[in-house]
Amino acid sequence: MTNDNQNFSFGFNDEATHDALPLAAKLRPQTIAEYSGQTHILSADMPLRVAIEQGQPQSVIFWGPPGTGKTTLAEIIAKHANAEIIRLSAVTAGVKDVRGAIEQATHNLTILNKRTVLFIDEVHRFNKSQQDAFLPFIEDGTIIFVGATTENPAFELNRAIISRTRVYRLNKLDDDALMQVLARAKQYYDEQSLSLQLEKTAEHTLINLADGDARRLLNLLEGAVEALASASEANITSALLEQVAGDKVAMYDKGGDAFYDLISAFHKSVRGSDADAALYWYARILVAGGDPLYVARRLLAIASEDVGNADPRAMQIAINAWDTFSRVGPAEGERAIAQATVYLALAPKSNAVYSAFKQALALAQQSNGLDVPKHLKNATSSITKELGHGQSYRYAHNEENAFAAGECYFPEELKHTRLYHPVDRGLEKQLKQKLEFLQTLNEESDEQRY
Repeated sequence: MTNDNQNFSFGFNDEATHDALPLAAKLRPQTIAEYSGQTHILSADMPLRVAIEQGQPQSVIFWGPPGTGKTTLAEIIAKHANAEIIRLSAVTAGVKDVRGAIEQATHNLTILNKRTVLFIDEVHRFNKSQQDAFLPFIEDGTIIFVGATTENPAFELNRAIISRTRVYRLNKLDDDALMQVLARAKQYYDEQSLSLQLEKTAEHTLINLADGDARRLLNLLEGAVEALASASEANITSALLEQVAGDKVAMYDKGGDAFYDLISAFHKSVRGSDADAALYWYARILVAGGDPLYVARRLLAIASEDVGNADPRAMQIAINAWDTFSRVGPAEGERAIAQATVYLALAPKSNAVYSAFKQALALAQQSNGLDVPKHLKNATSSITKELGHGQSYRYAHNEENAFAAGECYFPEELKHTRLYHPVDRGLEKQLKQKLEFLQTLNEESDEQRY
């Protein structure tokens, strides 16, 4: 199949329909040669590009932010494969729509000898049974399945779907790719006899406002042109673009990738002792409409997981911040959480308790059949006393240093177990010295339990 542009139509019924479309739809690339960005998967000789150019695509999942070309790639795949494309949105499509699409694809293949690309936008919105419905038709070749999702497929899609498709990650468009999109827009307006002039600073403003989203770039540009209402000339300034853009809405979908990415960046900044970055990501969460108390809860987790006994005050400070927010409301409460954020970021760090507890759980799972040693059992009756419960137990308060040197509180099979290993930071440095002192007393004692 040739790649000449003349072999591909825009697919519009008439000129009036085309004129009514938004600029982003008018300039949608029609061939792989026109496509901008995603060079990490579409450079020359890359498997996906070769498959598209040869008209022999496989079923795929495109995962990436809005405006990165997922829908466009699906249409290009169909055009290069000389296939019909059926578009469904998982947000609005029901069982009837899916059944109709499969019936059409079956008709295309068996009667017309024509392949069908079934494009499912927001495919992660389909539930498990809906996703499973596509499996036999992917396997027998009835459809070339193309799914688009903004969410991580590993979490949102069935393993069966993933195993039968190839997943490609689409990234935000870089500045060079956005400049290519802008160049195509300038050429389009020039062909429409409209002299489009952008100040140099306006180009940078437009690129920044687009934030890696080609659709947003074209929508902003089109809005600026329409705002000028000029028949033959459009001088675009940074001020005009910012006015058209309005307040930028931060990308944040509770429960989605953007949500977890921001929380992850916040947690890792606190763990990494970067107070400035921690404050920045906290602010990003707030600006995006996130719940400050979610951050407060995360701080409590950090206080236990990452600060631990290096600074036990961290947990109380995190609780106090949460309590302050509940008592005085967001204005002062958000600041209290910021204060706790800075404290935990700069606190000495230790995950010794976190690691010890994980090991303890694993050990308990492996050895849950071991009996409690008799000296640690209570003699609750004459019978249990005769059985030796509590016999030879040493009451620590009656021992020197309130420590029963040589005693063991594990089952005999686990007598040498060590789980907690304090670090040389913060209070844990002192705890480590205490443990070493007690261990020495145990080793030198003449009263060894086992």
